Amino acid sequence: MIYVVRFTDMPGKADLRQANMAAHLDFLDTQRGVLAAGPVFDTDGDGRGGLWLVEAGSATEVEDMVATDPLTRAGLRESMIILEWRQVFREGRRI
Repeated sequence: MIYVVRFTDMPGKADLRQANMAAHLDFLDTQRGVLAAGPVFDTDGDGRGGLWLVEAGSATEVEDMVATDPLTRAGLRESMIILEWRQVFREGRRI
């Protein structure tokens, strides 16, 4: 299954994000199930957290992965939601 993981970061913690970014990117490099990952921004360009697409056998596997992410361990995450995603469209076509 594919899951969407939406993170909201603690406000005013950009320094915490920067201090742990290299470890976070190294972590993502080791995670086979992460299909895509990146930051999200509001319309003013301010960072608001991140989003991952993860292929995993269960939401519990995704939760376990998130728990070991250096940004989670550093206390950056304010909230997180994990949703199952069923892709029906890709590259301009139904699949």
